[in-house]
Amino acid sequence: MEVTMVRKIALVLAAAVVCAPGTAAAAAVAAEPVPPVMAALGDSISAGFNACGWYVSCTSRSWSAGDHPSVNSHYLRLLGYGQAVKGHNLNFAVPGSTSADLAGQAQKAVAAKAAYVTILIGAQDACTATESRMTPVSTYRARVERALDVLAAADVKVFVASIPDLKRLWRIGKDNVVARAFWALGHICPAMLTDADSMAKKDQARRDRVRERVEDYNEAMRQACAAYGPGCRSDEGAVFGYPFTLDHISKWDYFHPNADGQRALARTTFPHGFTWQKSPLGRTSEPSPVPPVPDPRALATSGTAALPAGG
Repeated sequence: MEVTMVRKIALVLAAAVVCAPGTAAAAAVAAEPVPPVMAALGDSISAGFNACGWYVSCTSRSWSAGDHPSVNSHYLRLLGYGQAVKGHNLNFAVPGSTSADLAGQAQKAVAAKAAYVTILIGAQDACTATESRMTPVSTYRARVERALDVLAAADVKVFVASIPDLKRLWRIGKDNVVARAFWALGHICPAMLTDADSMAKKDQARRDRVRERVEDYNEAMRQACAAYGPGCRSDEGAVFGYPFTLDHISKWDYFHPNADGQRALARTTFPHGFTWQKSPLGRTSEPSPVPPVPDPRALATSGTAALPAGG
């Protein structure tokens, strides 16, 4: 496509400038101005699904565009550099989205004049009813590139996060009877989590293949980001490699990140992103701690009927 060719030419020129002796760019990467509008793109993870309530999107707890201090999201961290983005944190991530939905979300971000977006997509490409229905890697890559072409045309700065390690989720939850019950009754990520207590060779081989597919998705996203040029940053597999525990997982479904998990995502990814210009009005202090989100099982045993409000 024409946009892709322009993007590749821009990458070559940018590399020439960076490598040129005597240039400031050769010494350090130039800081970017704080974006006036940012947006989260992706699936239920970026939507903050089940991070604060029963089967609802808690966008306030999103690692990307959330505004709740318990998470200290990319958005709140950007506010530490300048107030231009204040109140302009958009979230176009939709639970259940696959890579097929990414270009449409990118179009919404461009229409909203987002200058910075985060992308985390692909868990649902792997979490299919059967292993054979997982999205082919080539299809995933093509869909990602279409979305990036939309963003490149508007010169949007992009940060891409890797998909979490789904096999690690199985490994830390397989001995938990409650987790296995949620996975089975909710038909959660069957390709990886079906027959979670089975150690049969065929099930172990299936889990390994699903994990390998996720790794391939992550590599495809990393390569697409590199082709985008200086306007894209990747976490280089940081999320996939993060050693999360059940303490980071929502007890509403034992699949999605809870508020602590979302905070870990923000903390793990932000350092891999852009260098931002600091304005005189920016704040750099960490938000004050807030009370943790209540454990739903504790609410059930106490007889409390009200659930925390969604974000």
